[in-house]
Amino acid sequence: MNFYPQERVALFIDGANLYSTARALEFDIDYRRLLDHFSGQCNLIRAFYYTALIDDQEYSPIRPLVDWLDYNGYTMVTKPTKEFTDATGRRKIKGNMDIELAIDVLEMAQHLDHIVLFSGDGDFRRMVEAVQRRGVRVTVVSTVRSQPSMIADELRRQSDVFIDLKDLREQIERALPADHPRSRPRGPADEPYGEDDDPDFYEEEPA
Repeated sequence: MNFYPQERVALFIDGANLYSTARALEFDIDYRRLLDHFSGQCNLIRAFYYTALIDDQEYSPIRPLVDWLDYNGYTMVTKPTKEFTDATGRRKIKGNMDIELAIDVLEMAQHLDHIVLFSGDGDFRRMVEAVQRRGVRVTVVSTVRSQPSMIADELRRQSDVFIDLKDLREQIERALPADHPRSRPRGPADEPYGEDDDPDFYEEEPA
């Protein structure tokens, strides 16, 4: 994993992007195991998780995960989604957290030796370059073993270390019983981030 025991490390997790990556690799993440895995290899200062929330729904599929993470060692960064209708009349709800994540990385960089970014979004390349100039190492976690690849080539090249999420599967996968809903083929109710190709979008059919 290329970590040092006394190295000050923080995890920055782009929630929608990581969800899409794990889904492409066909496994579910156990976030307790993920935290334990990194805590055992370095001086883990903080683990940030970023996601947008739909406030006007009585029940959001992602709310139980957000609440659990908030009580179990993760620093949650959320904001309300923005709703609009595209040219086809399809309702879309935008929930991009890139700015929030980038600001936190830049502010935290002075207190860290190593940043672990869970995202494949190429827009983060300049942010990675900026913190590297401050002497901070950057590991990026995503995958090239899906079709298509989930990581932008420019982000992978900029990182100091690239870890394929598939290589972490044994350490962080959530074990599910055979009769668990996630053991069957996924349906719309199992998809808290929607089915759009862009993980920052939620989508609903027009009324």
